[in-house]
Amino acid sequence: MKDRYDAVVVGAGPNGLAAAIRLQQQGLSVLLLEGRDTTGGGMRSAALTLPGYVHDICSAVHPLALASPFLSSLPLADHGLRFVFPEVAAAHPLDDGSAALLLRRPDDTAAALGIDKNSYLNLVSSTMRDWSKISDAILGPLRMPEYPAALMRFGIKAFPSALCTGKRFKTPQARALWAGMAAHAIQPLGNLATSAIGLVLLALGHLHGWPVPVGGSQAIADALTSYFISIGGVVQCDTFISSLEELPETRIIVLDVAPRQLVRIAGGRLADLDKIRLGRYRYGMGVFKIDWALTEPIPFSHAAVRRAGTVHLGGTLEEIARSEKKSAAGHIVDKPFVLLAQQSIADPSRAPEGKHTAWAYCHVPNGSHADQTSAIEAQVERFAPGFKDLILARHTFTAAAMEAYNPNYVGGDINCGVQDLGQLFTRPIIRLNPYRTSAKGVYLCSSATPPGGGVHGMCGFHAAETAIKDFF
Repeated sequence: MKDRYDAVVVGAGPNGLAAAIRLQQQGLSVLLLEGRDTTGGGMRSAALTLPGYVHDICSAVHPLALASPFLSSLPLADHGLRFVFPEVAAAHPLDDGSAALLLRRPDDTAAALGIDKNSYLNLVSSTMRDWSKISDAILGPLRMPEYPAALMRFGIKAFPSALCTGKRFKTPQARALWAGMAAHAIQPLGNLATSAIGLVLLALGHLHGWPVPVGGSQAIADALTSYFISIGGVVQCDTFISSLEELPETRIIVLDVAPRQLVRIAGGRLADLDKIRLGRYRYGMGVFKIDWALTEPIPFSHAAVRRAGTVHLGGTLEEIARSEKKSAAGHIVDKPFVLLAQQSIADPSRAPEGKHTAWAYCHVPNGSHADQTSAIEAQVERFAPGFKDLILARHTFTAAAMEAYNPNYVGGDINCGVQDLGQLFTRPIIRLNPYRTSAKGVYLCSSATPPGGGVHGMCGFHAAETAIKDFF
């Protein structure tokens, strides 16, 4: 390692990798430091259960990776990254044996929704049509939009609560499909702007699909790391940074850390008022996560659900709204909303021949130590009788264990801060440029900055662009 670099990036999650790449692309010498033994952050994969079974530790399905203006611009296929697309992007089974399916063609999804066909198409069509015009605004900081009319069309549909938007639909299937999408917001469905995430996920499902990377989410991190090194970047793992004073001499420091870690690492250089404001930053619900090694695919009662990469389990819109509201209020729910991924359906490399893997989580109060294994498995069994008999091994993370694994997941919050209306564009604090800190030359690039959580790298890209502007 040299004694001096133009820029040092701390944390090699998707945003730290994106920031390091963007800085290196501008001809700067960049050192990327990572506390664990591999790069990746939320994109890591490991044999958590049994040898030969590859499990994604956090992120599993990646519609935003393909939609990201920055990640999609990189030649990652040349560095080994390959995506596969489940036949059904997402499915939502119900107790009567029916299911709503997110398919690539919007007409195919809508056709199965009966009297809600036109309501569904009316909801998603403008966002699909306008995506190329609004993606930069949605995946970036608050600023004057290039296409205000298109963004306004999106905003009119995105601003209401998911419960309000759900009133567009009459059938249980359409209402449940919508609730499952909106619940990715990790907040009560009655909150304003919870329609935004549901709208984006549906539109991206039709535009790009919901792909999984061959070999595990670690493949995305490995491809980004390989590309970064190929253009001259330097990576050093097993280097946990507790203070800026531990870094080599540099003019630019970019931190892929949560606000709590920002204060710990850079507190000596931050303005006192900023430290107070960062201390008030609000974190959202945590997650309880479970991975399974299975003897065979999950036997969902509805045949099409067996072909889905992602499955939302929680019953009706009303059930999901009730469970999410209780979890956000600090309660453990006995019938939680469950997000489940069955990556091995599309990517057989995840398990030995003939065997399978599955991944699921539910929302729990921030910092919870509660074990929700039984509750999650009961929800799977509810729609796939016989599921429990297929389990060879399981691995679990409580919300508290998620934070112990990755300090950026404060209290098990995988979005690095609640993304409600109060923190959507003002995260982590109100500032003209959210990526600058009050410490000269120190920038924040984690998902605590706009546009927030997800594997898209845009927080890192925008932080790097800010640093480049200041540097030059």
